[in-house]
Amino acid sequence: MRYVKELSNRNKIVSENTCKSFYRPTNNDDYTIKFVLSGIEKCIINKREISIFPDSFAVFNTGTSYNSLIDSITPVNTISLSFSTGFVTDFNNAHQLDNDSLLDGKAQHAPEFLETLYPFAGDIRYTVMHLKHQLDKGMDNEMLMNEYLYHCLLNYYGIYQTEILQKLSRLSFTKTKTKEEILKRLAVAKDFINSNYNKNVLLEDISACCCLSVNHLLRTFKEAYGISPYQYLIQLRINRAKQLLQSTNYPLSEIVGLIGFENTSSFIRLFKQLVKMTPAKFRKQ
Repeated sequence: MRYVKELSNRNKIVSENTCKSFYRPTNNDDYTIKFVLSGIEKCIINKREISIFPDSFAVFNTGTSYNSLIDSITPVNTISLSFSTGFVTDFNNAHQLDNDSLLDGKAQHAPEFLETLYPFAGDIRYTVMHLKHQLDKGMDNEMLMNEYLYHCLLNYYGIYQTEILQKLSRLSFTKTKTKEEILKRLAVAKDFINSNYNKNVLLEDISACCCLSVNHLLRTFKEAYGISPYQYLIQLRINRAKQLLQSTNYPLSEIVGLIGFENTSSFIRLFKQLVKMTPAKFRKQ
């Protein structure tokens, strides 16, 4: 089932529930935010793969072309919000310029966001889930839809402040351009881990994908994210395990294999250490 609604200002909402789909857009003229409410959707940008799970969302700038792939036994529930360049530019002006500049009609160029995964939690999750609920009920009010889109963009700007701007300030480089380039490469490393968390991930593989030496990667990743790549991988695997324990009836031995662990006993010890309870108790709760 696929729902598509294009508004008069060229903003668009696409909601889909499907087991298989593959899209090859030639030109992306809009800013796009992609959410996955259940399952996994993979997006490929210039051979770089981003896997979107229900705990994250991805952002693509205008002009970015990407392939979208869904291949699942059970239906994958997604929602994609597209914003016209004019809408985002005007939004950016309204929130970045002072009142005098706005009244003088001073314009800014369209913003460029870091194309990476962001946490799907808090206000933006509430807004998107509420929008999805209204769409499922048959909402067709364009003014109300644009208000939802406005609030999603507002929520994203708040996340961008935490996930990007604060991390930029942590990097120990003098030049802003250097900080931006390093964080862009670290985001590639982080997304690589997200897409390969269930495999035997090596530091050399991560450093190769983001074009940083292993030592440079270890130093800057810890500066930006506060943890090492290995700690990030372990946290990610534990979170994926928690999702599977909550949403499936898979036996623990199968879940351990699905998230990239080889030994069930060591996984149970680690899970208990980090979650403060056993996987069995977590599943019951």
